[in-house]
Amino acid sequence: MADALSLIPANVIRNLADKLYEKRKNAALEIEGIVKQLAIAGEHEKISAVINLLTTEFAYSPQANHRKGGLIGLAAATVGLASEAAQHLEQIVPPVLNSFADQDSRVRYYACEALYNIAKVVRGEFIFFFNKIFDALCKLSADSDPNVQSAAHLLDRLIKDIVTESDQFSIEEFIPLLRERMNVLNPYVRQFLVGWITVLDSVPDIDMLGFLPDFLDGLFNMLSDSSHEIRQQADSALSEFLQEIKNSPNVDYGRMAEILVQRAGSPDEFTRLTAITWINEFVKLGGEQLVPYYAEILGAILPCISDKEEKIRVVSRETNEELRAIQADPADGFNIDAILSIARRELTSEWEATRIEALHWISTLLVRHRHEVISYLNHTFDSLMSALSDSSNEVVLLVLEIHACIAEEPEHFCRLIHLLVRKFQEDRMLLERRGALIVRRLCVLLDAERVYLQFSSNLEGERDWDFASIMVQALNLILLTSSELAGLRTILKQSLVNSSGKDLFISLYSSWCHSPMATISLCLLAQAYNHASSVIQSLGEEDINAKFLVQLDKLIRLLETPIFAYIRLQLLEPGKHTWLLKTLYGLLMLLPQQSAAFKILRTRLKTVPSYTFGVEQLKRASSENPYSHILQLTEENRTQYTNVYNAIDFPSRLQQFVDMQRNHRAHSNSRLLSHNSTASTASQEIQISDESHDPSPHPEVMQPPSRSSWNVPGQSKP
Repeated sequence: MADALSLIPANVIRNLADKLYEKRKNAALEIEGIVKQLAIAGEHEKISAVINLLTTEFAYSPQANHRKGGLIGLAAATVGLASEAAQHLEQIVPPVLNSFADQDSRVRYYACEALYNIAKVVRGEFIFFFNKIFDALCKLSADSDPNVQSAAHLLDRLIKDIVTESDQFSIEEFIPLLRERMNVLNPYVRQFLVGWITVLDSVPDIDMLGFLPDFLDGLFNMLSDSSHEIRQQADSALSEFLQEIKNSPNVDYGRMAEILVQRAGSPDEFTRLTAITWINEFVKLGGEQLVPYYAEILGAILPCISDKEEKIRVVSRETNEELRAIQADPADGFNIDAILSIARRELTSEWEATRIEALHWISTLLVRHRHEVISYLNHTFDSLMSALSDSSNEVVLLVLEIHACIAEEPEHFCRLIHLLVRKFQEDRMLLERRGALIVRRLCVLLDAERVYLQFSSNLEGERDWDFASIMVQALNLILLTSSELAGLRTILKQSLVNSSGKDLFISLYSSWCHSPMATISLCLLAQAYNHASSVIQSLGEEDINAKFLVQLDKLIRLLETPIFAYIRLQLLEPGKHTWLLKTLYGLLMLLPQQSAAFKILRTRLKTVPSYTFGVEQLKRASSENPYSHILQLTEENRTQYTNVYNAIDFPSRLQQFVDMQRNHRAHSNSRLLSHNSTASTASQEIQISDESHDPSPHPEVMQPPSRSSWNVPGQSKP
């Protein structure tokens, strides 16, 4: 300290701490001259003493004017050292950097000025302190004093010039510092950072693209900044990097893909569009590198397919098609289970377009990797079953196509029908709203006879009696009305003349017994009129309830449709079709006379050519084969016909029907008793808990079910 004081005149020391800038400036010029002479003489120890004095007594002084003088003095000393300043930088630069955090804005301003002058002298030697200077400038870029900001900008431009011309700059050491700052929200800092990224990227010898994953997320974060200028700068930087990616053979797509996937879900529209555009390019360029990331990419694309912004939807659809067109293999890291998981997740999306594309992915994987997809079936089947309740018909139809594809193997087919029955049982509204669509489509995709036989097999032993009856009624109505089941109806019409029809009739009959009207309809379809009449005769008082009458009403109306035209034509020959007439009259007798169905059927029967059920005619009809009307027998086919007819044990079928109806009646009676018991108990509890109420009995009035509850699923009320 004494050496330094002996070198610098007292008036210079005094002026260096003066409050007037001009005096401090003149003192600094004196110090510059002193240091210059010492440098020429090679007195570096004395120079160090001078710098130490400027640092301890001035730059670190508690007095603001001293600190200002110290800063200008250090800059002056550096100018005086000129080319020999580099060896004293470790003494000079730290106190200047420390002053960047000074509470006095004027001190901070002079610190910028001092460092600017120091940098002009030492140029490339300054790179050693770059990270510390960058950190300080980053903070000053957001300084509250506009003068300090302005000075910092001047210094920043100089440092950029120095870095771009230096061959000692280390991008590896700089990137961690940049990464730390990228998520700062201050707009001035963001502009500062984007400016540096752009400058460094313009330097040919600096590979910023190789480090892009380290700060890519920060750039995307800036796309949603409230400042238009910052958004524009970030977008410009990203566009430049994307162009470089297209032209570069070595790009780390994987790490960046993870970032893009996250940003594709941003609430900011511009960020989503930019992210999905990058993903689109990555899918085209990434090749094998992106295979392990396909699931994550798909998870980003599918929601964007339904984006409210059309540009995003267009790019997302294009990307989705590109991705699906790529033939990837599990051996290359293609994770089928992960893709399926994403598709299952998006099946619950609120957007129809996304759900549809998710199903297309499941379908594509099933075609390309059937074995692997089937192995994950337990996880997928539940989601596909749930999707049958979707509000979109297109979604439901796609789900059914996938189900049909899975059901190519017999065990999967049986499982599908079993789960469908359980699904309908759990969700009666699904049966009502979509039952017809689901069954009809499956009949097209999987063969109607096979589908109906499996449904019948599942329902035959069903012990949820109410559901079994409803389900059979639904299947029966679909059978009688759907164009897709015309072939099945044709086979059933031949039930009495060939073995395939007979087998189908017997198989369906075992479950159709759950519903009297379904059984009668099946007999009419099979032209088993004698048996239909027997079924009608077997009905008891409890069987002919409101639900039965509603179903009968529907059947009478169906008899007037083209499907049953053959029955109406058979009425032209009443002598040959005695049992048909008896069946129709039996149905007529069950209908209330004031009902529309009664009037329809009575009107139809009035058009039958005059015929009276005389005793002789009935005896003759009873003694003949009751099904001789089906086929004009010849000697050639008589034996075959007789064998088929005899193979159907109609008495056993009738007993099967009677037993099934007895079970249904027992269930109804049990449920009614349980209901009455519960109601009685509740009534007693009310009377006990409130003795002030009228103790006289109030018998409960049992209301009949509403007509809407009688409807067959998928059909309107008669």
